[in-house]
Parts: sequence; C-alpha cells; structure tokens
Amino acid sequence: MHRKLKLPEKICPVCQRPFRWRRKWRNHWDQVIYCSKRCRGNRSDAIKSQD
Repeated sequence: MHRKLKLPEKICPVCQRPFRWRRKWRNHWDQVIYCSKRCRGNRSDAIKSQD
C-alpha cells in the first residue's frame, strides 16, 4: 500500500512545484514555505520576477 499518496502538499512560491510533507518537518509543517534550501536562497529572485 502506498501511504505517501495521502501526505499533505504545498506549492513552493519560488519554483512553483508541489512538495510533500517530510518527517523532518513534522513539528513545524505550518511554517515550511520553500521546498528546498536552494529555493529559500532564490526567494528574492522570485519576488523580483513578479514585479
């Protein structure tokens, strides 16, 4: 059985790709915004491109 199909998802505001809940985020999933460290580092580029 595939349990991973029922995990919550969010959309990364930088790369616009969906990412799923991970065990390391279990205590602070509500605060997770970016899918990776790379996207967190590129967040200012995404803000500039929206203008």
